[in-house]
This record gives sequence, C-alpha cells and structure tokens, in this order.
Amino acid sequence: MGFLDAILGRSKPVRPDLDQLFALPSAAITLEAGAGFTPTGLGSVCFASVEGGAFTQLQQDVRALLDADTERGGVPVEFSQDSYGYTWLLARQPADDVAGLVNDLHAVNTLLQDGGFGPQLLCSLLGFRDAEQRSLALVYLYKRGTFYPFAPLPGGDKRDNGLELQVRGLLGDDLRIEKELNRWFPVWGAPGL
Repeated sequence: MGFLDAILGRSKPVRPDLDQLFALPSAAITLEAGAGFTPTGLGSVCFASVEGGAFTQLQQDVRALLDADTERGGVPVEFSQDSYGYTWLLARQPADDVAGLVNDLHAVNTLLQDGGFGPQLLCSLLGFRDAEQRSLALVYLYKRGTFYPFAPLPGGDKRDNGLELQVRGLLGDDLRIEKELNRWFPVWGAPGL
C-alpha cells in the first residue's frame, strides 16, 4: 500500500485464505457446546458462472473429484442456479464428518481458484440446526477471507439477528469473523441451509 493510498483511506483487499475453512470443525464443536447447533452434513459453494469450455471442464473436474466415492455409497454433488444467476454446488457428508465436508468445500474452492476462476467465487457455507429445527449457516466470504453467521427465520425473508450476534460472540476465537455487519449478506434459499 502506497503513501497516497493511506492518505485517501484506500486499503488493500484481504487476500483470500482458503485454509481458514479448516477452522470450521473446531468452530462446529464450539457452536454445539455453546448454542446447541449441530452440523447438518450439508455445505455449499456459490460462484458466478462463466461461459466457455475451460469453465465447463472445470465443473466436470469438480464433479468427478467429489463424486469419486458414489460407488461406495457417497452422495453425488448437485449443481443449481439461484434466481440471481449464481451457481451453487451442494456437497453432502454424514453430519458427524464436518472435516470431510470441509475438505470437499476446500477442494472446490481450490480447483476454481487454481483454474483462474477465483474472482468468480463468492462464498461457501456450512449448515447447522438446533433441537428447535432453527437453521444457521456459517458463511465464508471468499473475497474478504472472513466468516459470518446467517440465521434465517422460517417462512420469509427475515433473519434472527440476535442469534447471529450471539454466534459471533461465541465463535470469535475460532473463526475470523467479518467485522463489518453490512457485509453479512443474506443467502436466502441457499442449498445446504
């Protein structure tokens, strides 16, 4: 960062650190102990699709990598598009295998990044539920290198802000939490939630 950037208040964007995803298994333990939320075994990656053969090949490579265990009973990944045109990849693992699910999400992010499609990556999320069947997601913002909790309320486009703030306080030592609350974007209807 140069002198002029410092004077004008510009800062360098945080370089994404995909290894931050590996903090999720310990965060899941903290979340269960502190708030009663357990992993669902569902996780997803959201990215902006790109036209062209290279991106199509990369999607096929991702599918082949994550579907390699389907012959042994693994569940195949699913691709879907949301109403904004973003592509979501949904991965499944047994609910008690958070580390396996994180490995899958990390692999997808890494393949896209290494394939030159890092700028198309938006976020990854890991789903949780509590005994009352409330949903919660820990969302990783690729471009910021931070996490935030997203707690949608059933039946609409409202969120449980109190729960989100409680989770922020609970996981502050486990995850790099996004400090700017206006960047805690809602991910309504995200696969894995």
